[in-house]
Amino acid sequence: MPIEIVNISLEEREKALNVEEGHFSDLKAIEIAPAKLTRTIAAFANADGGELYVGIAQNKETSVRCWNGFSSPEHANGHIQIFEQLFPLGTGYSYTFLRCAPDTTLVLKVDIQKSRTVQYASDSRAYVRRGAQNIPCQSAGDLEQLRRNKGLSSFETELVNAEPELITNSVVSIGFMLAIVPAAEPAEWLRKQNLIVSGKPTVAGIILFAEEPQALLPKRTGIKIYRYRTSADEGTRETLDGTPSSVEGHAYRQIYESVKIVSAIIESVRVNTPTGLEPVKYPATALHEIITNAVLHRDYSIADDIHIRIFDNRVEVVSPGTLPAHITPENILEERFSRNGVIVRLINKFPEPPNKDVGEGLNAAFSAMREMQLKPPIIEQRGYSVRVSLRHEALATPEELILKHLELNASIKNSVARQICFIGSENKMKGILQRLVTKGLIELVPGSTRYSATYRRAQHSDTVMKPDPVKENLLPGFE
Repeated sequence: MPIEIVNISLEEREKALNVEEGHFSDLKAIEIAPAKLTRTIAAFANADGGELYVGIAQNKETSVRCWNGFSSPEHANGHIQIFEQLFPLGTGYSYTFLRCAPDTTLVLKVDIQKSRTVQYASDSRAYVRRGAQNIPCQSAGDLEQLRRNKGLSSFETELVNAEPELITNSVVSIGFMLAIVPAAEPAEWLRKQNLIVSGKPTVAGIILFAEEPQALLPKRTGIKIYRYRTSADEGTRETLDGTPSSVEGHAYRQIYESVKIVSAIIESVRVNTPTGLEPVKYPATALHEIITNAVLHRDYSIADDIHIRIFDNRVEVVSPGTLPAHITPENILEERFSRNGVIVRLINKFPEPPNKDVGEGLNAAFSAMREMQLKPPIIEQRGYSVRVSLRHEALATPEELILKHLELNASIKNSVARQICFIGSENKMKGILQRLVTKGLIELVPGSTRYSATYRRAQHSDTVMKPDPVKENLLPGFE
């Protein structure tokens, strides 16, 4: 199949020349051996995907980039043949020639999707993209960790050097058996579920049925809960409120206990709103689903706890491990993949299972936030962890929040406006206030200066801000 040649504008060409090399993109000269370039393609596929431009060179002395592509599609045959041999077109890889007149040379753009399987370069080694580097998987442990990230193997099936009685005769398993399968014996049933193999309990068995998994899997099964009295990007020792809570025990208990503690802390938080100080409110469904998701889908091979951080304006749930297999922050609501399939399946058998609608947890969280007129959760992959943030930010625009405040209050200052709109930048808020002045909706209070600007509703304006009919039809997050 011939590779498409796409004619691009000078502006698009300039954009390509100025692509920032990093975790998701790379630029290479055509002189670099195709075999070496396969390392970059494999690295992108084994990480989060990316874009490779072949035919953009950079002067080592001046760092100036230039468009120096292939003279014809045939000139690129050596590259295309080895690329397609390892990374076939249409299997998560696409190839396009870019041309910008009057230059007739062709830059080969390779679009790489995050792969479901481990991809190897022409030297038969697997690489992973980290920042602007292609990191080789040099040891068996590195390769196994990559396989786990891909969901090809799971730490939950590993055996734990412990007596099986720790799960066959625990309060958890006895209570579970009496409620769910009263006619069966715990030891036999757990063996049939592959939670006991070769006389040893598995990681999944310990997480689900041991009374104290933390004693057997230290630093892998705990939850830490912090309260920070700040809206800053990061919490500090100075803003930490009290001693962090540690939640231990089996997974089922951890989920419900963590939700209970987080909900109690949130009830004590007050924020400034257009109607004054009010308690923070988050939908219980969203809190439950996101904490459940963290416990069920974290990477238990990583020695770290789940961290739940409660700020004045948001709740962050950080779980160890990258998103598994082909899952990305962009497709996580549509795609399904379970890193810990055994844990997910069996916890659903518990009375009042935390994952009632299997596979729909995050969708339920998004829906609950929308129903409460709050902005949708933010899902980010940050290094070797995934962070989900619930922000106490209304779907209303800053302009609407400011005018609502002025319906109930005589005036407003930049500092107050920033608080109720959750905008950190003083200059950004200044621009919003100035736009409202220009529209005749608000005005400076007489006597206030630019250093202590105070605003009130315009005294001779009956103008009311109406929602944008186009924006009203957009889903939250797509304004």
